[in-house]
Amino acid sequence: MNKNYYAIIMAGGIGSRFWPVSTKAFPKQFHDMLGTGQTLIQKTFSRLNESIPSKNIFVLTNQQYHDLVLEQLPELESEQLVLEPAMRNTAPCILYAALKIKTKNPNAVMVVAPSDHWIEDQQSFSNQLKTAFESCSNTKKMITFGIRPSFANTGYGYIQYKNDQKRTLKEVLRFTEKPDYATAKSFLSEGNYLWNSGIFIWSVSTIVEAFQAFQPKLFSLFNAGLSSYNTAAEASFINDNYPKAENISVDYAIMEHAKEIYVLPAAFDWNDLGTWGSLYDKLPKDKNKNAVVGAKVLANKSEENIISTAKEKLVVIQGLSGYIVVDTDNILLISPKAEEQNIKSLLKQVKDKFGEQF
Repeated sequence: MNKNYYAIIMAGGIGSRFWPVSTKAFPKQFHDMLGTGQTLIQKTFSRLNESIPSKNIFVLTNQQYHDLVLEQLPELESEQLVLEPAMRNTAPCILYAALKIKTKNPNAVMVVAPSDHWIEDQQSFSNQLKTAFESCSNTKKMITFGIRPSFANTGYGYIQYKNDQKRTLKEVLRFTEKPDYATAKSFLSEGNYLWNSGIFIWSVSTIVEAFQAFQPKLFSLFNAGLSSYNTAAEASFINDNYPKAENISVDYAIMEHAKEIYVLPAAFDWNDLGTWGSLYDKLPKDKNKNAVVGAKVLANKSEENIISTAKEKLVVIQGLSGYIVVDTDNILLISPKAEEQNIKSLLKQVKDKFGEQF
């Protein structure tokens, strides 16, 4: 393994569209959502550890998940946790992590990967990650993996690329964040658009310079604490200054402004596992297309449902089609799959009526 290869696993989200399994106290990345015996963050760590030394893998998460991360990833030391005292989107935390890594190794090349993605074909992923690392090692290139769209999904960002069939790396022309259905459909017909996977590769020097050029205020805020990073003084500096950072994504902050942006079309299957419907797509199903996690199910005249229980509970459903049925210790959710995007707002209604404990 190359000692200059680093990874940042993004694991600070709450995953509210996976409520009631995913909660603020125990978000989806710490659950075995697919019933494989590994949680999502464990699978992500294992995938990256094929190419990157364990000591070079950092986890970016909220301070409240410190113990949970170390419990699920005992391979890590506490110093490998990049802890946010407040939620501020992806740009501030990526800059913070990049500066931490740069103080350790100014020659580092890093991949930023969400903790909750499902990726099949480990070998293809590792091969393409190596290609991206090598491309970024001695250049100013910034690379993202792009996913061939299978339908006009309005929940993903899109990347338009320069249609040069001979090049493995495609030059990015523009990013479009979550278009409406008609726009997404037109992107598919044009043929040179990919879904934005949210997986980025660049050298630490390149990304730090990009922040300095395009987000000078944010850069100054975090660079002021450079001498404290990876020392006992780091936590105090971050606690005082992190909440001052602008709430902005790396896509808006950097990717829409930088010049040498490239996309590598993924050779592996990918799903961001952002909703119950996306999980349903990846789970095995019975003859009536019902997907089950954890439960014993008798499904009579029922089809295309996803049923998840916290224990080996017997679930009997009659005449139910296209539904999400989720049972936890203290919550039962029954909702049409077609309305899964409303789960986030349902959670807000529950909190407003019954309290923040939910």
